Amino acid sequence: MTQKPKVAVIGLGNIGSIVATNLVKGNRFVIVADRTKEKATKLAHKLGSLAEPKEISAAIKEADIIVLAIWFNAIKELFHTYAKELEGKIIVDPSNPIAPDEKGGFKKIIEKDQSSGQILSSLLPKNAKLAKALGTLGAASLANAAFQQPEKAIEFYATDDISINDQIEDLIRDNGFEPVRVGALDQSIRIEVFGDLHEFGALGKTVTLNEAKQFLHPQQHSSAHI
Repeated sequence: MTQKPKVAVIGLGNIGSIVATNLVKGNRFVIVADRTKEKATKLAHKLGSLAEPKEISAAIKEADIIVLAIWFNAIKELFHTYAKELEGKIIVDPSNPIAPDEKGGFKKIIEKDQSSGQILSSLLPKNAKLAKALGTLGAASLANAAFQQPEKAIEFYATDDISINDQIEDLIRDNGFEPVRVGALDQSIRIEVFGDLHEFGALGKTVTLNEAKQFLHPQQHSSAHI
């Protein structure tokens, strides 16, 4: 069996720590990194031998797939700071361009018809490839619905470059979900917060592939490449 691409999860808040935990449950080795090395070391110790803590720069250099589990605006800064290290990497963006509003909820911090996936795709480091993935569920569902039986819950994703579909789908499966590609990054608005395929949008819940068919185009009814 060929060795799987190395994955690094950068940012170990709610989403990042759950993604790393799910990967270990899926028997996938993961490098973990955060602004504070202590946070990464603590999580790696908790997860065991399949997790390794590293500084952010070293994590990016060593991994093939970089999951940026940080705020949308922080991703833009990270692209600039680590532009050299990110060259040629597969970058996974689970971010949602939101911030707390004045009413106890959340609001978009970009234009209503914009998506973080499309904005970030225009800022990519040299030869890097972007996938919008692992952000279509809230933290609780990302943890609790992973590896559910008998039928897995879905995680939608979007990519411009279909050459990375296999790696992204493998990553999603190792997180305990069934992957479904919704199209290119111009469709990523559908799988961000408030979108029609997001848990905190029109979808409103986790769904299995059979349950999701009413929301999808016919060619999206499986994880087969489009």
